[in-house]
Amino acid sequence: AVVGNVMEWYDFAVYGYFAGILGKLFFPSSDPGLSLIASFGAFAAGFLMRPLGGILFGRIGDSLGRQAAMSLSVLAMAIPTVLMALLPTYDQIGIFAPITLVGLRVIQGLSVGGEYTSSLIYLAENGPSHRKAFTAIWGSWGAVLGMLLGSGVGLVTASFMAPEALELWGWRIPFALGGLVALSGWWIRRRLPMEPPSHAEKSSIRDVIKNYRSHIARVALINIGFGVAYYTVFVYAVTYIRNIDQFSESVALELNTLSMLILLLALPLAAWVSDRIGRRKMVTISMSLLVLGTIPLFGLIHSSVESPVFLAEVLFALLVAMTSGGMVALNVELIPREVRCTGLALAYNLAHGIFGGTTPLIAAWLLRTTGDPIAPAYWLLGTLVLSTTTLLFGVKDHHIHPISPEPKP
Repeated sequence: AVVGNVMEWYDFAVYGYFAGILGKLFFPSSDPGLSLIASFGAFAAGFLMRPLGGILFGRIGDSLGRQAAMSLSVLAMAIPTVLMALLPTYDQIGIFAPITLVGLRVIQGLSVGGEYTSSLIYLAENGPSHRKAFTAIWGSWGAVLGMLLGSGVGLVTASFMAPEALELWGWRIPFALGGLVALSGWWIRRRLPMEPPSHAEKSSIRDVIKNYRSHIARVALINIGFGVAYYTVFVYAVTYIRNIDQFSESVALELNTLSMLILLLALPLAAWVSDRIGRRKMVTISMSLLVLGTIPLFGLIHSSVESPVFLAEVLFALLVAMTSGGMVALNVELIPREVRCTGLALAYNLAHGIFGGTTPLIAAWLLRTTGDPIAPAYWLLGTLVLSTTTLLFGVKDHHIHPISPEPKP
């Protein structure tokens, strides 16, 4: 489950890191800002499909087993990634280039919509009763490692190639590598042990939404701020640091890679702590700190000097790690087991797909329309306030469901 996440999220992250170049090649415009917005629009299109992918692969996971959903989803990521590496640009095939690119992003969005939550559930349900957060966090850890590898490959590619060569053909290298490793992930996941499915096949999607809508809404609301924070700090920040702070592509990727490395190291520790002090308590503290720190930290990111930018990214990374350390297992236990794959996939992807995934697009639009370099922080702050309020007043003890049918020693 962890290895598959590494492969899949590497592929998905590479697009975000090369959004500026892809905007020029597939959405050409006399205004570079419009090209970037169009490129992030294609990025968002994949995320908008995540709720549908969550329903599709969630039903597969509930009715055929978690392993089947994870194997099919990683294959649906690998094939489009290989095709993106081979895709002709707008100058070569005209309007068919951006249309095909958006279509491939849509397929990737369907894939991620069902894969990530299925792997988290698989890990949490099979972990010891006293270490649910620590066991489940490795799915998130794998996703971060995948994004870190994507950033690292992007950094190496940008550092050792001239800007002209990078724009001409170098951007294809990370996509080609991603397709190959994703196919390896599919082969690995086919070897996961099968487990009996739940009884969700007796209920239709309509019944799941009707009977468990409060569970789905609760999980979605507490994840909105977390999703926006994650994609602001680790996806959009690369573009912001390059375009607004006027750092080079390699410096922007270097800062992002270092902050993600800190996140990677902090996640297991945060999950270990949350198993001891309580998952709700951990998430409440960390999200409250994010609310208080968003505007000051974003002010540090908007700098012409590297050190305050790096400091802000490090602090953001630690707060995101604290939140994720408790959030992963909390998400699983807020949905009853019989509809867990479907319910969690739908809730998580509504939050991270519609709100988190569109964050780069919304941030670019806010900057363009307001001219305020701190404008993206207001969007982040608003979503964090919504999620923290829901967590404080909308999650009670009776909303928690056992993660596993029987505690494991």
